[in-house]
Amino acid sequence: MIRRLSILLLTIAAVAPVIGQAQSLPPSTHTVRDAVLNGQAKQVGRLPSAQEMRIVLVLPLRNQLGLDLLLKDLYDPSSASYHQWLTVEEFTAMFGPEQSDYDSAMSWAQTHGLAVAATSPNRVNLDVTGTVANIEAALHVTMGVYQHPTENRTFYSPDREPTPDLSVQLWHIAGLENYSIPKPMLSKRPPGYATPLATTGSCPGASFCGSDMRAAYYGGGLNGSGQSLGLLEYYGTDLTDLNTYYTNAHQTNNVPVTLLSTDGTSTSCVSPNCDDTEQTLDMTQAIGMAAGMSSLEMYVGSVDSAILNTMAKHSPLNAQLSSSWTWSPADPSTDNPYFQEFATQGQNLFQAAGDSGAWKSTSAIWPADDVYLTTVGGTDLTTSGAGGPWASESAWSNGGGGISPNKFAIPSWQTSAASGCSSCSKTYRNAPDVSANANYTFYVCADQTTCTENSYGGTSFAAPMWAGYLALVNQQAVTNNGKTVGFINPNLYTIYSGSSYNSDFHDVTSGSNGFSATTGYDLATGLGSPNGSGLITALAGSGGGGGSFSLSASPSSVSVVQGNSGTSTISSSVTGGFSGTISLSASGQPSGVTVGFSPSSITGAGSSTMTMTVGSSTATGTYMITVTGTSGSTSASTTVSLTVTASSSPNFSISASPSSVSVVQGNSGTSTISTSVSGGFNSAISLSASGQPSGVTVSFNPSSIAAPGSGSSTMTMAVASTTATGTYTITVTGSGGGTTHTTSVSLTVTPSSGGGSFTISVSPSSGGLYPGQSGYAVVSTQASGGFNSNISLSATGVPSGVSYYFTPSSISGGTGSSDFVLSVSRRARAGTYPITIKGTGGGVTQTTVLTFYIF
Repeated sequence: MIRRLSILLLTIAAVAPVIGQAQSLPPSTHTVRDAVLNGQAKQVGRLPSAQEMRIVLVLPLRNQLGLDLLLKDLYDPSSASYHQWLTVEEFTAMFGPEQSDYDSAMSWAQTHGLAVAATSPNRVNLDVTGTVANIEAALHVTMGVYQHPTENRTFYSPDREPTPDLSVQLWHIAGLENYSIPKPMLSKRPPGYATPLATTGSCPGASFCGSDMRAAYYGGGLNGSGQSLGLLEYYGTDLTDLNTYYTNAHQTNNVPVTLLSTDGTSTSCVSPNCDDTEQTLDMTQAIGMAAGMSSLEMYVGSVDSAILNTMAKHSPLNAQLSSSWTWSPADPSTDNPYFQEFATQGQNLFQAAGDSGAWKSTSAIWPADDVYLTTVGGTDLTTSGAGGPWASESAWSNGGGGISPNKFAIPSWQTSAASGCSSCSKTYRNAPDVSANANYTFYVCADQTTCTENSYGGTSFAAPMWAGYLALVNQQAVTNNGKTVGFINPNLYTIYSGSSYNSDFHDVTSGSNGFSATTGYDLATGLGSPNGSGLITALAGSGGGGGSFSLSASPSSVSVVQGNSGTSTISSSVTGGFSGTISLSASGQPSGVTVGFSPSSITGAGSSTMTMTVGSSTATGTYMITVTGTSGSTSASTTVSLTVTASSSPNFSISASPSSVSVVQGNSGTSTISTSVSGGFNSAISLSASGQPSGVTVSFNPSSIAAPGSGSSTMTMAVASTTATGTYTITVTGSGGGTTHTTSVSLTVTPSSGGGSFTISVSPSSGGLYPGQSGYAVVSTQASGGFNSNISLSATGVPSGVSYYFTPSSISGGTGSSDFVLSVSRRARAGTYPITIKGTGGGVTQTTVLTFYIF
């Protein structure tokens, strides 16, 4: 079924309209693996028809473009919406599925013999249970058992994409297959591993306790008071192991732990039938960093949709979340709605980057490369002693990191950091964002047996460690401003570009995971590890509103001719709710150069124009000018490189675009005449034309380009109906300041086909699709003045990964319509694309623009 494009959201429209009838539509995201569809996975049986299954019907969010805009504003310090987090109820009202659609899904499930097992207040998830036979009939699939192509096991899966007879299209159906079994990002020390054991930990065997990580990365008085933390887990735990850990460490745990089943999965995990190593270490690392939290929730489930949605709707919401598991969905966009809901509600999910070194294009590390997560890499940490501060750190050789295997587009906040990283992609998302200790140096208790020392490592330690650190940040932020800091990636990268980076982060510059750790951002350790209270202050402020700021200059290099002036825009970026007044000053400018700022100060996030006026006698050369911003005791700086060049003879150049214009008799055409000046030229430039044939009138608007002479004018060529057909060269002359230059425009006059013209339009004029979807817009033409030619249709500006066609390909007689059909491939890059649709006929060409979004 092809969808018609509609502004802000997709609506379903049939090519041949069917009124009041449910459509058999597959979900918007894929469920079935390529290995099943292409036969690589051989079917060895079917699931028993009487077997009970629990699946999750996931409904799509509404108003995706509105959600994207809100997310931008929520993390823009200059916006009135900055850090104004939505409640679950507000998110549901603005972006959740309609109640009527949710009710329709429930009614459909019950009609097909499926029982409603759980509903959700945000109306995203609907859990249902039923027999395999009922599910097969409801979804029009066959549930087969297949031999896994790369693992020594079988898995179950539908044989095709499900197509429920629902009036609303689902986003996803979870629980229909188990091709990918979730795995913890946990690593056990290999035999003969060369790295030495920890010698400065305060747990048995001098291994590291969670509290040692707090001492190394913070060491202050915050303890996470008032904050709750959520852990994503695919198996339950035995809290006896947590108690054993604290007994052996000679410590006391005062954080209440709650085990929550998100989909009926057992919260118990008892050896030998279940391994709770990951689950227990997640708790010890999170609590070790923030021992005064009000609660810790462990969200246990069998499918990602159930776990993530429960995290997004739990009361109270956890502002800090952690996942140390990896899994591989059939469609990488499946969980984006949950991650975006986290960000709008002020929640931050930390995700372990993996323990297999540098990512490859085939690496299975999902969801570590998703844009709306904070991905945590691994380091090898040394401390000054038991319970002592940070001493040194290098990249852990097994730590995950690299360029997004799923080809997620680079987020705006990461582009500047990536530009200075030689190994980074400038197109796709890079990771990790941050890092922390992951070497085989920890104390671990699990499986109701003897605890281990210096045996386990992995980024699964680092992710909950960072979640605990964020609890400290949010404790301070709530004290300062009454709000948590939300999704921290935009602020982290703002801090990186500012002057306080080296006091807020430990920049890890040695070691490698396949990518070398370097000064600044890299694909081994990201921005680095947290540096005490510096990062907390940068993110949350130091009290009383606090916060910090950084300065940047654009352009950062300016070239000015003697006797002229140049400008650069000085912008301030703020963190931690900073809203103070920043006074600007400059130093380092040479004799003869005067620097001014307009305005002279910036309040909070904003900008000022820096003007560098260069005297005619200023010595040529390159000078580094330092711009300093000061607000109370806080200051930041940036630099502008000023190159002074020798003055030359005043001159200007002139050009035409387009330089060739075709016009039908009785119509008109235009070309833009542009001028640019050099050598201090400063005069108005008058424009004139010659060479036009009889019947062609040439005019310029404006008739001259004002001093100093850089600008443009629209040249209009009005062609009379009696003008002889043919091609003519029109010379455009620009004169000013005693200098004359010319350019030419080739005018082709074509015959009129019975006169008249037509208009062209597209409806809707803007709209979008998700990868894997198809949709259409209607292109209409209307003839006038006796126009009766056929109009052929074409399009330019269609993005890579999108195919299109017109049906019909031309419009007969000048008046009619055609469907402009677009199909978006799975790998098409999200963005906004203006597509120009051109109609040509009878010597007349008209265009219209469709603003097309890929979500």
